[in-house]
Amino acid sequence: MHTLIETLARDFPQFTFTPSDNLHWSFTTQEVFYSEDKLDGSADGLLHELGHAVLGHNDFTDDLDLIYKEIAAWEKAKELAKVYGQPLNEDYIQACLGSYRDWLHKRSSCPRCGAHGLQAAQKRYNCLNCEQTWNVSGSHHTRPYRQSKSD
Repeated sequence: MHTLIETLARDFPQFTFTPSDNLHWSFTTQEVFYSEDKLDGSADGLLHELGHAVLGHNDFTDDLDLIYKEIAAWEKAKELAKVYGQPLNEDYIQACLGSYRDWLHKRSSCPRCGAHGLQAAQKRYNCLNCEQTWNVSGSHHTRPYRQSKSD
């Protein structure tokens, strides 16, 4: 895996590849963070984070924008995998995307009636069924906390 990281660092000199406790992309520092423990001979997550970097992903405007960016980063990872001769595990990709679908499902569920609401702002949803409004965490790295807002 070190050879791949060295090759990527040479081919993408605009980015820094930094060992870390977890995989992620930082637009602010232009760093692709990777965990040697989590690589386990697989480049899936590393190429996904590089996909975010190559696509210039910075922040997301709403939850659907985040999902679209995750899908786009996986598509870019597939392209990069072909270039670098790295197999990608489609089950792993689908599990990752599935976790975001679950995250969105939980965030958009009305705490009062259980129907799905529409996102009105980055941290707020409105239920079309019972008109409940609720706030959610601004982070996509945390489990979905929902707090009811009384009108």
